[in-house]
This record gives sequence, structure tokens and C-alpha cells, in this order.
Amino acid sequence: MIQKIKVLERIMDAGLVAVVRAENSEQAVRIADACMQGGVAAIEITFTVPGAAKVIEDLAKTYKSGEMIIGAGTVLDPETARIAILSGAQYVVSPSVNLDTIRLCNRYQVPIMPGAATIKEIVEAMEAGADIIKVFPGEILGPNFVKAVKGPLPQANLMPTGGVGLDNVGDWIKAGCVAVGAGGNLTAGAKKGDYQSITEIGKQFIAKIKEARAAI
Repeated sequence: MIQKIKVLERIMDAGLVAVVRAENSEQAVRIADACMQGGVAAIEITFTVPGAAKVIEDLAKTYKSGEMIIGAGTVLDPETARIAILSGAQYVVSPSVNLDTIRLCNRYQVPIMPGAATIKEIVEAMEAGADIIKVFPGEILGPNFVKAVKGPLPQANLMPTGGVGLDNVGDWIKAGCVAVGAGGNLTAGAKKGDYQSITEIGKQFIAKIKEARAAI
């Protein structure tokens, strides 16, 4: 339980999860390095990546000292969640609410962040034991959705993914999100081999999150 709390605290302290859709393990490690240098505490390897479990395993070995928190994303079912956890994933993210996946993650005491797009889904996920609710798809729902949810559900820990960029990350935080997930807007430079840009954008994300939190 203590390990689970530590993982959640680090994610929420930094406020940023890097969503990685790498082409291979080497690229994933380079993205992770660039993110870490930019102050990004958590990296999420999605199961749309070829050989995702092996990528997670390699990253878990590379960062075994705990300097980077490695998670698994696009986890659709408990079978995939268990593979991810046994590969070394320290948290699990899903695009939807799957109660069996939430139960399995709770069994292993691994943080689970299911995706939800309605009040009903958010409440169901919370009742099942979800730690953070992924507001998804973020580009469609928007920060105003979070504000509306936080009215009746101030206790909900929300994290948007999709459409989160430097231009609106502050709006998400001010709306009440505990963290944000950023994909292409953070890691796009990897396609061109420009990993330095990931580090710089990561720093800007962290700075804007801190600025938004200070203004609340």
C-alpha cells in the first residue's frame, strides 16, 4: 500500500504524465530520458506500441532506482493489466471503465486510472476503487466538463488525456485536475530525432502547472 501511495503522490506532485506511443524500446528509453531531464515524473507506455510489455520491462530495468515511474496505457482488460504489472508497470491507465481491470489492479495494489466521459462512469469507477479518473477524450470534453464534475464530486481525482497542450494545461489545472496526460504535444519531436525538444517542452509543462496551481 505504501508503494501505491508513493506512486500516486509523485504523479500528482509533478502533475504530468507523458503518454508515449514509441516505435520500439530504444525510442521509448530515449523519450523517457528526455522527459526525466525535463522534470516529468511519470511515463506511460501504451499497449498500442509493438511489444509494449517488453518496452515496459526494459524501462523498468533501466529506471530500477525509481527515478522514473513507468506505467502502462491503453489497457483494455485485466489480462493485459496483469501482463503490464508483471512486466514492471507501476500504474495502469485505461481508456474506459472496466470493473474487472480495476479489481485486478486493486488486488496487486497498483494505481489504476480508467477513462470516463460521464458523471455515471466517474462515480462507477470511484465506487470500484479507481485512484484517478482519466477524463477522456479531453479534447472533446474540455476543462469546463471538469468544473461541472467537481461541483457534485469535489472528491474526484481527475486527469485529462487528449488535447492537452501548453496553451491549455493551466486551464485544466485551474478547473480542478490533479494532473494531466500529454502525448503528441509533448513527445512529437521523437519522430524527427529531436529529443531535446521533449525536455524543453516538458520543462514548460511543469512550469505552467506550477504557475496554475499557485494561482488557485
